[in-house]
Amino acid sequence: MQPLLDAIAAMPYPTDARRIFHGRGGRHPGCEQLSLDAYPPVIVLTSFEPLAEQAVAAVDQALRARWARIASDAQPLNWLLQTREVGGKFDIRIMAGTVPEPHVVTENGARYLVHLARGQNHGLFLDMAAGREWVRRQVQAHPRPARMKVLNLFAYTCAFSVVARLAGAGQVLNMDMSKGALAIGQQNHQLNGVKNGASFAAHDIFSSWGKITRGGPYDLIIVDPPSYQKGSFVATKDYARLMRRLPDLLLPEGQVLLCLNAPELDTRFLTAQMQEFAPELQWVERVANPPVFADVDEERSLKVLVYRAPALSQA
Repeated sequence: MQPLLDAIAAMPYPTDARRIFHGRGGRHPGCEQLSLDAYPPVIVLTSFEPLAEQAVAAVDQALRARWARIASDAQPLNWLLQTREVGGKFDIRIMAGTVPEPHVVTENGARYLVHLARGQNHGLFLDMAAGREWVRRQVQAHPRPARMKVLNLFAYTCAFSVVARLAGAGQVLNMDMSKGALAIGQQNHQLNGVKNGASFAAHDIFSSWGKITRGGPYDLIIVDPPSYQKGSFVATKDYARLMRRLPDLLLPEGQVLLCLNAPELDTRFLTAQMQEFAPELQWVERVANPPVFADVDEERSLKVLVYRAPALSQA
């Protein structure tokens, strides 16, 4: 527990949503099951194993001591404990204070609705912060961003789309099977004043190629699927089905951002499949994860790869 307690002792007052401690990266022996996140004004401790009450009490004491140093009397400590176990079982306990409802957090100037006290996922994946920043830079660097078309597949609550629209992208199509997630995505666009130019389709992507094709071709395609979600997407068999469609959906020099958060699948899984199913697309780079998410083995961490379509032939 000591590395976690040390991170709490050095924690600055949180303003943006961010990870504070990443035990899951294996760089802190004895804390591999733990992560600590700030979703201001709430701190969230997540444990992927049952946590002894003595350990919970130590975290509580550390948080209260640090909060007394960095926050004013008008800013009470709010923190909750989420315990996840194998098989999808989870438990959430509010340990101090309250959780706002609605709860809006910020990241790099963008605002997002989150829901900490219900469900395993909170509405904003903090490890994808660098991917969102990459999208922002690409849109801003485009010679005519207002004419950009962006396709956001497995859009969840549409954070990528919010960033793209804030950066000036003209059109974004968000597609996800979950109507509930897309409804939150629509609220996120409204929160940021960028609802115009964004569309939302609660469809199975693999049954919607006609709609996707009619909306294109695209300057940028974002692919951020679950690694394993029965009935929706299983990376080992479904990524290939998606990859073979990409060349026909991209404009010349258009880019695709491929994301994969499966520790058991390394970068070579994506690069080998792209070489087989979309060989005309050129590898550009792997987007580095935020430093706080450093891992003893980066191949087990989040993979975010960029590919580009070739330029229009001059022949």
